[in-house]
Amino acid sequence: MHIDLKSVGRHRLLYVMATTQEYGERLKALIEPLITGVGPVEAAISTTRALTGLAERRALPTMVISLGSAGSRSLEQTRVYQASSVAYRDMDASPFGFEKGVTPFLDQPAIFPLKTPVPGLETATLSTGADIITGTAYDAIAEDMVDMETYAVLRACSLFKVPLVALRGISDGRDDVDHIDVWTRYLHIVDQNLADAVFRLEGTLQTQIPGREKHN
Repeated sequence: MHIDLKSVGRHRLLYVMATTQEYGERLKALIEPLITGVGPVEAAISTTRALTGLAERRALPTMVISLGSAGSRSLEQTRVYQASSVAYRDMDASPFGFEKGVTPFLDQPAIFPLKTPVPGLETATLSTGADIITGTAYDAIAEDMVDMETYAVLRACSLFKVPLVALRGISDGRDDVDHIDVWTRYLHIVDQNLADAVFRLEGTLQTQIPGREKHN
């Protein structure tokens, strides 16, 4: 497995994306991400495998950045947000008395706070799950935006104590999603805006010591 870490100042950055459909020309000029595949299972497997290999070589990144698209009914379409927290909407063991989103017998909260190190980039809360959210399905979700990978990437990162930053561009949600074209039609603009966010992130990290990143 080829894994490209990008050196930025004293940081070693691993970029992670779900699909090549989200990896446009602007991002290609800046980064070479790990492509995990779609959904929490594929993201967890691919990220864990990559970090395990890096750990064996004593070459873990100082930060992982989850990049890609997200859906939202309330946020501005094509705009990029840094996730201030992420929840796992698939987990519901409430009939056993557990809070929705809490994995039974795992000492983890339902909502994980995330680093938001990019000055001036608006934050939003994020929900991860294996389903595509559209229409009235948003009514059951408290978070601002939805994706299919970030929580899984976070769980892999937590095993290795590597911090995660999540940058998501809003590709859909205003209209009902009834065809893949509803998702892909704005990905070229999301690519441009994600590239701008990556440029800003790397500029911020250039002079910072790992572990001392500033938060918004």
